[in-house]
Amino acid sequence: MTTDIPGAGLLAGKTAIITGTAMGLGKAMARVFVREGAKVLAVDFDGSNEQSLADLGPDCVPFHADVSKEEDVKAIFAKAKEQFGHVDIAVNNAGTIAVGGVTDLSAESYNEFTQTNFLGAMLCTKYALETMVPDGGGVIINVTSVGSLNTEDRAPIIYSAAKAAVNSLTKAIAVKYGAQGIRANVLAPGFTHTEKTLGAPRDVIAPMEEKSAFGRAGDPEEQAQVAAFLASDRASYVNGVVLPVDGGWSARMA
Repeated sequence: MTTDIPGAGLLAGKTAIITGTAMGLGKAMARVFVREGAKVLAVDFDGSNEQSLADLGPDCVPFHADVSKEEDVKAIFAKAKEQFGHVDIAVNNAGTIAVGGVTDLSAESYNEFTQTNFLGAMLCTKYALETMVPDGGGVIINVTSVGSLNTEDRAPIIYSAAKAAVNSLTKAIAVKYGAQGIRANVLAPGFTHTEKTLGAPRDVIAPMEEKSAFGRAGDPEEQAQVAAFLASDRASYVNGVVLPVDGGWSARMA
């Protein structure tokens, strides 16, 4: 186990790959990780993160890739090795949302949806292992949702199921690769305000906010700070955990 550097950030000397960084949780994570001393390869699908993260300076390197394509994921980790020399942390945050239930989806739309939400996380985990294990280990954080643990009648069923599969994948990796220096954990956010919720009708937003014991939605930085903790040496004995960061939502019986 290593220790924090006195007077330095929580992630001083660390290097990280974070996917889905153009907005929301991924954008906040890139900012918090850089603030805590990490060098970050900030990955996004369409390249809009170049502008949104431009003020973070040389410690944040934008990269464009589609995590549902294996060659793109391979290129992500090759770029990080080339840029930083090693990869300490991989945060698999990229995802998409689907609405409706099982009967509303065709096989084609199901496959398209799960390409990012499950296959993307699996591919990023695969290449994280191939990169980290030979170097003595590292940290994998897969971002899912509190909806992967429990559900309600309004929940998008395929979304919850895909995220639950990522939870299971993460636990299996934690057990199988722990002895090789890998820590793998899940951050499972509750309802959090991001750019996607701006302008949403109050009759939609208010019931979601009320699920929290605090009566409010989370903030992306609150999620990002927990991710930074999980990535840091202070969480050196945390492995195989699915951690809800939901303001108490998942503690309710109904």
